[in-house]
Amino acid sequence: MHIAKPVDADVDPDILDLFRRSRICIVVPAHNEEKNLATVIRTIPDYCDAIVVVDDLSTDRTATVAEQERATDPRVVLIRHEVNQGVGGAIATGYEWARDNDMDCAVVMAGDAQMDPAELPVLLTPCLRDGVNYVKGNRLIYQQARHIIPGVRFIGNSALSLFTKFASGYWHISDSQCGYTVADKKVLKLVDWSQMYRRYGQPNDLLVSLNIQNFTVKDVPVRPIYGVGEVSGIKIRRVVFTISNVLVRRGVERLFLKYVVYDFNPLIFFLLFSLASAALSILFLIHVLIQWVSTGAAPILSTLSFLFTVGFSLNSLFFATWMDMEANKGLKR
Repeated sequence: MHIAKPVDADVDPDILDLFRRSRICIVVPAHNEEKNLATVIRTIPDYCDAIVVVDDLSTDRTATVAEQERATDPRVVLIRHEVNQGVGGAIATGYEWARDNDMDCAVVMAGDAQMDPAELPVLLTPCLRDGVNYVKGNRLIYQQARHIIPGVRFIGNSALSLFTKFASGYWHISDSQCGYTVADKKVLKLVDWSQMYRRYGQPNDLLVSLNIQNFTVKDVPVRPIYGVGEVSGIKIRRVVFTISNVLVRRGVERLFLKYVVYDFNPLIFFLLFSLASAALSILFLIHVLIQWVSTGAAPILSTLSFLFTVGFSLNSLFFATWMDMEANKGLKR
């Protein structure tokens, strides 16, 4: 028999009734998660209607565990990839299933048991009650997060969150790498999941896509969970380079589409001024250094020109950033 979920007792009756009237899908991307997958499935609350396990070409018993759980829980749906697509590809497959089966929302809960099912109401309520299009967990603002999250991950995640703000236009969000998210029906139907980035940059890529289509996004604090037997497949150097590339490419695309193609915003001019001034400042700096080395003194005019172009570049960048924040203020919920 399917195990009753004690977390239901902690949910407000009106909210619980809303959950039961809604069609909620849980997407579980899983690659070699035989140790924790059963725990994830068995602790998902009864008000969820479907549990879509996407086996991303695992080499262990992940698929077997999912089939065993399906025998006792009819909500479980197993989808198996014939080619490894990465976590982003597994999530996209689950989203497509939720879209095609007319779900009201889809929640991503990884198969490594690092996402607490007791916090589902915190993520679902803004989406189903308040109309927020996309709700994401934020581990960085959780109380005592700095003592729970490993130091390297905390610093790296904070840095990537800052860069993601620039690229995505969602200046109010952080912990961009948190995969504990809820997407509503509009997001499921309007985002082209076949074009979503397939690897570890998926959350960053998706935020940019959401901003281009003016979806509302909300951060909610969630508890960081470590030490449950999870195995990280992340290689820091490769992931940082890959995600940085995604952020630059998609960030430029967002700015061009939102402020040139779909509408016009003069912040584009400030960005161009900033880039041109930065290029000039580099040229002046090179000239100053060459003269300093060859003559022992820095040319005054070139030095002043360098300082002026650096200041003008930074001021232009600050103005463009402020204007982007103002343009996206309405997407903060």
